Amino acid sequence: WQAVEAGATMTAVAGEGYFINTTSNACTATLPAGTIGDEVSFIDYAGTFDTNNLTVGRNGSEKINGVAADLTVSVERAAFTLVFTDSTQGWLLKDK
Repeated sequence: WQAVEAGATMTAVAGEGYFINTTSNACTATLPAGTIGDEVSFIDYAGTFDTNNLTVGRNGSEKINGVAADLTVSVERAAFTLVFTDSTQGWLLKDK
């Protein structure tokens, strides 16, 4: 796990977990290029995703949940892990 991230943008690294603090601003976390089995976890550190969202950005043309679009998280206290599968489905929710 990494130290608390409070910036407006960040780039995630496979195999890491991130406490995201959106108290002051929304955050866009860009996923790494995926290899089968890679995982990245995120936790709403301050319970403010409902006020300042977390956007999980795709890496290039990779999909999230089978869709070619970024993932916006607006649920207070959300905590989830994404795992990379393949080019068809891309990053899928492992848990939420």
